Amino acid sequence: MLGTFLSALGTSIINVAISAIQRDFGGGMDSVRWVSTAYLLTLGISTATSSWFTERFGATRVFLACMVVFTIASALCGIAWDLPTLIGFRVLQAIPGGIIPVVAMQLIYRLVPAEKIGGAMGIYGMGVILAPALGPALGGWLVEDTSWHLVFFIKVPVGIIGIIAALVIFPRNAETSRPRFDLPGFAAIATALATMTVAADRGPDWGWTSYGILILATVSVLCFALFVVIELEVDQPLINIRVVRTLVYSNSLVLIAISAVGLFALLYYVPLYLQTNKGFSSLDAGLLMMPSALTMAVLAPAAGRLLDRFGGRWPITIGLAVAAYGSLLLAQITPDVPREQLVLWTTIRNIGVGLSMMPIMAAGVSALPPALINAGSTLANVVMRTASSLGVAVFGGLQTAQQAQLMADRGGLITHDPASPAPLLDAAAKGVAGLAPLYKQLVKHVGTTTYANAFYVVAVMTGIGAAMGLMMRGKPRAAPAAKPAAPAAAPAKARADARSAPVRVPSPHNGRMDTPAPARRR
Repeated sequence: MLGTFLSALGTSIINVAISAIQRDFGGGMDSVRWVSTAYLLTLGISTATSSWFTERFGATRVFLACMVVFTIASALCGIAWDLPTLIGFRVLQAIPGGIIPVVAMQLIYRLVPAEKIGGAMGIYGMGVILAPALGPALGGWLVEDTSWHLVFFIKVPVGIIGIIAALVIFPRNAETSRPRFDLPGFAAIATALATMTVAADRGPDWGWTSYGILILATVSVLCFALFVVIELEVDQPLINIRVVRTLVYSNSLVLIAISAVGLFALLYYVPLYLQTNKGFSSLDAGLLMMPSALTMAVLAPAAGRLLDRFGGRWPITIGLAVAAYGSLLLAQITPDVPREQLVLWTTIRNIGVGLSMMPIMAAGVSALPPALINAGSTLANVVMRTASSLGVAVFGGLQTAQQAQLMADRGGLITHDPASPAPLLDAAAKGVAGLAPLYKQLVKHVGTTTYANAFYVVAVMTGIGAAMGLMMRGKPRAAPAAKPAAPAAAPAKARADARSAPVRVPSPHNGRMDTPAPARRR
């Protein structure tokens, strides 16, 4: 859980420090944003190699090595002396950052008994859920009160604690093999994830229908298709995608994508709404999200225990239904919504996320045979990262398009007709000074409408996921009792059977052992 928390924290905590880094190092915002983009790009690529590293070197060795490299890279990022150096250290940090969550899940399935896997995955899920929620508040506090360097240094003591705990607890005698590295498959998936990440990151700046974004999207889709073809043909695939043949697991992948899109849309849009419409600082926006984040942290282990006791069907279905209801509540936001009501709505939605997130992943991977656990956990993490990036990017494009359309529509309603509202005519008579307040109010209403529409879409997607949750496994059935072995034949009966058995003698015709006809009774 500590390793997974560190990996996810590297994504969420840096966003609030971008402006401070730009002030220190200079350069344009396009260059500074590569501090975040390079990490995301490398993170997705390294995740795909997790299964191979585990089979080649063993899960414990890989986890320890990744924790050491991640901790050292975090310290190097804190002492970076210019922007290119910081970006290079971020790439070094992301290589183990993408592998740690997958190897951590594989270790859970190797060390924890099957009947307790839900509770263990609930604790594991605290790292997955808490880091994106706590990152903005923690980063905002460090940047505003101290320095952006502490955004990286704060990970060093946590990493050291994780390394010591792994040395003490994890087993050493893991069986390893020497699988051949699937270089063509790696090249295909790396290109697909890289082009997709760049398109998602640069879409708002370049325009979602620009030639650059369309070319990147096309290359990404074609490389994903090529990756599937390669993995089905090679003897030792990088990721065994045949795991999708298991219906429960493939259903869980769809639910993971839906949950990731909803979670990261909430973590992206609510702070953005608070900062643009309410005038909150990054720290204040993060603190307002704290109750909902703590709710998820409390419910994740409880949801794991529910999974162990009742199976995945009902925790997943009920959790996604509650999350869909919370999304509908968030779709009612207005420019003047009270902060107490917003805290209540986000908390309700995160109750559903806390109940369903880890049971979805645990129930899907648990449905696979032991030999496919590595491939299943790798693919699940790739889907989660891909869905979260694409979800925020797609919603960002929809938001930009809606804002432009709504501003044009509402602007077209303003006329010079004397029948227009008197306040508008009075403001127009005062010129820019009179129209500026009305324009700001219009921007707030238009922005709030786009946020509400995004949450409507999230509510529909999550509702569909709740219906799909009924297809997951319920409480595992007990294994049927073994039939009692038949009693051994009595020695006397065995000897009688042996005497009555026909004797096989060689045939004079072909040398085969033939059985003579039984003798006639006297």
